Amino acid sequence: MMDLRYQKRLVAEILGVGENKIVFDSEQLDRIANAVTREDIKRLIKEGVIRVEPPKRNSRGRWREFHEARKEGRHRGFGRRKGAINARIDHHHEWVYRIRKIRVFLRWLRDSEMIDRKTYRKLYRMAKGGTFDSLAALKRYMKDHNLLPQDFK
Repeated sequence: MMDLRYQKRLVAEILGVGENKIVFDSEQLDRIANAVTREDIKRLIKEGVIRVEPPKRNSRGRWREFHEARKEGRHRGFGRRKGAINARIDHHHEWVYRIRKIRVFLRWLRDSEMIDRKTYRKLYRMAKGGTFDSLAALKRYMKDHNLLPQDFK
């Protein structure tokens, strides 16, 4: 067995990798042994006689499998949960979705002239203030205060 430590060190310097990552072509060891200059080494790298072993990475197969299961609702039980419910549900975004739904409904009522602008503005401000927990709560309020037409479902 030839001593190719010098060549390995040169290749490591040229390519900027560790010496253990360098792989020599076992059938052309004599050519590698004769390569003593940096130019010789660079030529052998270009020819593919000397190559660098790719880095080993963590497999994502298990992660992919786990997350596919989570999409289907697995691994989401009480035993998996850490932190308070407030930490798991972003209350701000929850509020944004709710208020958007309410505002779209109010706009639709106003545009189709089921409510006048004054009533629209009053309900809009109430919604902004957090009076209604949901769209159903708004409809219930409107029904209780006779703000909806009788034929409205």
